[in-house]
Amino acid sequence: MAELSAVNVSMGLMVEQLSPHLLQTVHQHAPSKLPALRLQQLHWAGELAIPFTTGLLLGIGETPTDWAETLAAIAQIHQQWGHIQEVILQPYSPGQNQPQAHPFPLEQLPEVVALARTLLPPEIALQIPPNLVSDPQILLACLQAGARDLGGIVPKDEVNPDYPHRHHGDLTQILTTAGWTLVPRLPVYPQYHSWLSESLQRQVAQFLPCLAAPAIAQLA
Repeated sequence: MAELSAVNVSMGLMVEQLSPHLLQTVHQHAPSKLPALRLQQLHWAGELAIPFTTGLLLGIGETPTDWAETLAAIAQIHQQWGHIQEVILQPYSPGQNQPQAHPFPLEQLPEVVALARTLLPPEIALQIPPNLVSDPQILLACLQAGARDLGGIVPKDEVNPDYPHRHHGDLTQILTTAGWTLVPRLPVYPQYHSWLSESLQRQVAQFLPCLAAPAIAQLA
């Protein structure tokens, strides 16, 4: 991680969920998803002063209590190191190779956003992947509940290739009709620019004149 920080302005790792019972179900063959190991990674990022993104995967067998416990753990680590720039709230959406799986009920997503906004420090942004939220009204409800970031809007989502993004113009129209503004951002938030090496700071500075700030609803 220390070596990568010389060439990356930020890094990330999803916590997903801290529920130990998931090690007997969806995570039983995934040793890298041990909750303690994932939290240790967040601590290491803090010790190394790396601007970091993490998040929750929703709908894998957890409960609302599990949401709160995972968010509280993220908040505690951030309070120690101050390095978590955003938390992704990602609804589980099965792909073509998972026909037996059930998607997260999207109508619950604004509730999770509201919970996260109450448990996380205000400087941590909340991200919602718009290609996983098919109903524009639910997406707008998530913004109303406190989400302010829409991640990377790209032609193909490499993580969820079965869920293409809306065209940039369509998404912009949905947002502006409801009074939101879509503006670009860099993968590192402005408050962390001084954490970067001098070389990376020079690279970042080249893009700053092209960016609008402050952002309301953002895209990477």
